[in-house]
Formats: sequence, structure tokens, C-alpha cells
Amino acid sequence: MSNMLRWQGKNTGFELIHPGLQLTYFAVVLVLTMTAMQPVLLTISFISALLFSFCVRGWQTTLKTLVILLPLVIICAVINPLFAMMGSSEVVRFGQHAIYLESIIFGLCMGMMLASVILWFSCASKILSTDKVLAVLGGVLPVVGLMISMAMRLVPQFTERGKLIGSVAESVTSARPLTKRDHITSRLRIVSVLMGWSLEESLQSADAMKARGWGATNKRTGYKRYRFAAFDLFASLALALLVITCSVLAFVACSQFHFYPTMSTLTLWWGYIPYALLMLLPLVVRIVEDLRFKWLGQA
Repeated sequence: MSNMLRWQGKNTGFELIHPGLQLTYFAVVLVLTMTAMQPVLLTISFISALLFSFCVRGWQTTLKTLVILLPLVIICAVINPLFAMMGSSEVVRFGQHAIYLESIIFGLCMGMMLASVILWFSCASKILSTDKVLAVLGGVLPVVGLMISMAMRLVPQFTERGKLIGSVAESVTSARPLTKRDHITSRLRIVSVLMGWSLEESLQSADAMKARGWGATNKRTGYKRYRFAAFDLFASLALALLVITCSVLAFVACSQFHFYPTMSTLTLWWGYIPYALLMLLPLVVRIVEDLRFKWLGQA
């Protein structure tokens, strides 16, 4: 934890590579996380996203996110057995309805997958700024690039605005909620104000984009030029080789594992090492960069 605290607010080293590689990496990681439905692979992705979030977002922000994500995992684990009554290891029975251990574990994996995706998206929003996304996709897919940049900004923007609206509502002492019903009404009012604010701003953004000539040309220029250097080419080849290897290993791991009717036994396997290396790649780059600067400082 002390190293994480020391790293906060500094360059991660991963930010030095070309934005196209950054976008490709996060896209690959998200696809693998959402498709590789296997407990060990999901655990590796979740832990890697959590550690990277500690590094780029800070431990306080990450812990606040975990407070929201952990109930989500528990809810998935509770709801899934109620709808998917399958398995062989019966845990408890309510009349004709039985809850099986396999369904609970499958729900936990679903919740862990959702939590991992949210954490990876949060990390990507810190690394991939709007100008980077537009620089990569602005010349080829300007509309898609704009949509991705706006979507990545949407969640933190909603969070900050929700806090602002809640602070304003709490400052009005005469309208403070007293009962549980008042608390629910207050939350609904905050959501209503937030939606109205967002819709109003979207209309203003559309008018501003039209006034500034959006759509007048097929290509968009960026605020900053990012050159594809020789190191980026080497990094692209290394990343492509690692991605292909991990994709094959993830396919093999998922094909040999099943939840129903009886969950397969998990064993130690060398294939988890390359997969963990891919997921921990930004942290590995950060550690190498930190050691390199420490060595240069002592030289």
C-alpha cells in the first residue's frame, strides 16, 4: 500500500506509449474479461484492475468504488440461484425450489465480471483522455471516437454532478428528509434533476457543435499530434503476440471448465501466468519505469 501511495499522481509509464496501443490494450482486456467466464481468469482480471486503479485513481477513490461494487457482486450471487436453479450440490431447499452451490458460484463470477469491467473502464478514463481518443479515431471514425470519449466522461461527470446536487439539497434545511420516505423522494428528485441537467447540456452541446462546423469534413483534427515511434512498433508486436497467446489460453481454459451440472475442479496451470502478465502489463511497465529512474538517479 505504501508503494501505491507513493505512485499516486505520477506518470504510470504506460501513458508514454502511443494512444492507439492504449486503446487497443483496454479494448482487449475488456473483451477478455467479458468473454472468459472462468473463476481463475476473472479473479486475475479483477485483482489486476483493482491494483491498477489504486495506482492511477488513488486508494481513496478506489475504495469508494469498491463500496459500490461489492454489494453488486453479492446481489448477483443472491439473485442468480433464484432464477437458475441448476447444479448438483444442493445448499438449501424452500419447498420445491432448491438453491445450488454451482448457481451461487456462477452468480459470484458474474458479479466479479461486472466489477472488473467497471474498474477497467474507470482506469481507462484516467489514461485515455478525450484528445487521445479523438487523435486515434478522429481521422477514421470521428463519430465513434466522439461517442467513446463522451461515454468515458459520462460516469465521472454524473458522479460529480450528483454530489453537487445532493450538497445543494442538503444545504436547504427546510427541505431536509426526515423519514425513509423523504429520503427516497429526495434521491428520486436528485436523479430527476441530474437527468434534466444532462439532457439540457446535450442540447447545448449539439447546438455548439453545429455552430462550430461539426460534420463539415469527413476527418477530424486533434489537439495534439501523437507520433508512432519505433518503440511503439516493437510494443505493438509484443502486445499482439501476448494477446494472441492469452486468447488461445483463455479459450482452452474456458472450454475445459463448466459450472453445470457439476462444477469442474480448478487446478494449477501454467497458462494462467501469461494471462496474468497481460492483465498486469500496465503495473509491470510502471515497476520497470520506476526501477529505471531509480537506477538513473543513483548513477
